[in-house]
Amino acid sequence: MTLAVLVGVALGLLGGGGSILTVPIFTLVLGTGTREAIVSSLFVVAITSAVSTALRIGRREVRWKVAAIFAATGLIGGVAGGVVGQFLPEPVLTVLFAAIMIVTAIAMMRPREEHTEPRQTRPIVRTTRTAATGLGVGVLTGALGAGGGFLIVPALTFLGLPIAAAVGTSLLVIVVNSSAGFLTQISTVAIHWPTVLTFTALAVAGSFIGLALSCRLPAAGIRTGFGVLVLAVGLTMLTALIIQTLSA
Repeated sequence: MTLAVLVGVALGLLGGGGSILTVPIFTLVLGTGTREAIVSSLFVVAITSAVSTALRIGRREVRWKVAAIFAATGLIGGVAGGVVGQFLPEPVLTVLFAAIMIVTAIAMMRPREEHTEPRQTRPIVRTTRTAATGLGVGVLTGALGAGGGFLIVPALTFLGLPIAAAVGTSLLVIVVNSSAGFLTQISTVAIHWPTVLTFTALAVAGSFIGLALSCRLPAAGIRTGFGVLVLAVGLTMLTALIIQTLSA
């Protein structure tokens, strides 16, 4: 269960990476089906992110107005995505999930300008951009159980938030999006709760480690290293699916 701690470290450190790592762990390591892995992942990430958010609030790293807009539109998108996800075959879910991992990994590894202060734009433009981005991320999170923080954090930095505020705000949004996706899909699968609860407890412990590391490690180096990891996992999932399909 060391991998569960790693999930918590990712959330506490980067404000993302929970589901994008948890789903492959459940499918490739624990041997669960993709749909069960997605729903289990949503629960793990919702609880772990809630704990990490509380810690970030104490450090004044949550932008409440941005989070409210992002979470409101993300909630709508999350519910819609959860409904859509129920009608997608597992191989399709796996391909979409792996594709998002690969694209996100490439985005993470690209050099990015860090902002120490939010960029100034007109309020209506800023609100519209935030709402549109929140809706899109919510759909992906609800349908695939992934794409939360690894899409939210880059989006929030693009909107002008400093990286620390982007991470804290991302965690709050992830709590809402993951909860919406979980509540929408929980009735469609049977969850093995002893495994999920143990995994969640270890992930929460890891989130404390991640928060401590965030004060000591450079953000650019962390993103690059995790980008390599996410790319490797995404390619592994695609390779496993291809081998399984050819051998069927």
